[in-house]
Amino acid sequence: MTEKIARFFAENRPATPCLVVDLDVVADNYDRLHGALPDARIFYAVKANPAHEILSLLVERGSCFDTASVPEIEACLAAGAPADRISFGNTIKKASDIARAHALGVGLFAFDSVEELEKIAEHAPGARVFCRILTSGEGADWPLSRKFGCEPEMARDLLLRAAGLGVVPYGVSFHVGSQQRDVGQWDLALSTTAAIFRDLEEKGVTLRMVNLGGGFPTRYLKDVPTSQEYGAAIAASLRRHFGNRLPETIIEPGRGMVGNAGVIRSEVVLISRKSNREDDRRWVYLDIGKFGGLAETMDEAIKYPIVTERDGGATEPVIIAGPTCDSADVLYEKTDYRLPVDLKIGDTVSILATGAYTTTYSAVNFNGFAPLRAYYI
Repeated sequence: MTEKIARFFAENRPATPCLVVDLDVVADNYDRLHGALPDARIFYAVKANPAHEILSLLVERGSCFDTASVPEIEACLAAGAPADRISFGNTIKKASDIARAHALGVGLFAFDSVEELEKIAEHAPGARVFCRILTSGEGADWPLSRKFGCEPEMARDLLLRAAGLGVVPYGVSFHVGSQQRDVGQWDLALSTTAAIFRDLEEKGVTLRMVNLGGGFPTRYLKDVPTSQEYGAAIAASLRRHFGNRLPETIIEPGRGMVGNAGVIRSEVVLISRKSNREDDRRWVYLDIGKFGGLAETMDEAIKYPIVTERDGGATEPVIIAGPTCDSADVLYEKTDYRLPVDLKIGDTVSILATGAYTTTYSAVNFNGFAPLRAYYI
């Protein structure tokens, strides 16, 4: 927690649950990533946190934007981003949304199937397109599975077909998985990508861009490599597989841009046990849970640091859950979370590194609870 966030909580005592984001941290994250990969254009993954304050700051920094929907595109434009700094990176788009994005000036689209490619060709003629390939997601805390991307052999065929459909086959993209702590995971994907570039060039199609995706992590309970370590590993892989003919590169940080900039303040609603056994763990219920913005605790994948006003004394293992009438609303039961023995109902806790994928996951009105309130300072 930064001093600025701590001061905000002390001076304003906002109602819980709420998120507070330090914009200075976002700016520093942008500068670090830009310094680590100076030749790559940064396309901030808007879905991580689409707050106008964050988008405006990044527009001023010179960032580009990776969007997943027309409302995200419109939010970027409203924040001052030129349309030529916006990509429509979702591979699953309505035809009407492709047409709307094209009308707004967006000219860079992702696809991973012939059906999506044909929609783009019909509704965004002349656009640049890039094909997303499958990756394993090995080493990521939040793998992106097989929903996105296609086999490299199919990507070759699709990019060849693109040239005859009136769009520009521009490049290849991949994503090594969100919260990727293995800096080497980009290497295999770049090896595959370079082979696609060579194969297409032999067939008369010259690709120009590699979208390195996201994956850049936030520190939760475990240390993560620095931006410089990621940059050095990726730069070495690019040289290894592309030699002196380096392509244009873009990156799509989301979590790594805003994750560590935010803190959620929550209140302890209830502390109880399920039996009279002395070894039975206490249940600690907070006023925020999976449906209030902490959806990434699903399968306990993302393990947020939690601190309390009573830290420093004896602790014991607990089960941490949210407030809703849904049995799935349990945050941590398998992971060894320990909270102070003297923690009381009504105490506040701070959930750290929650600037990404929290406000956008917050339910609109489940159980009548309001969406997660957020402050940007």
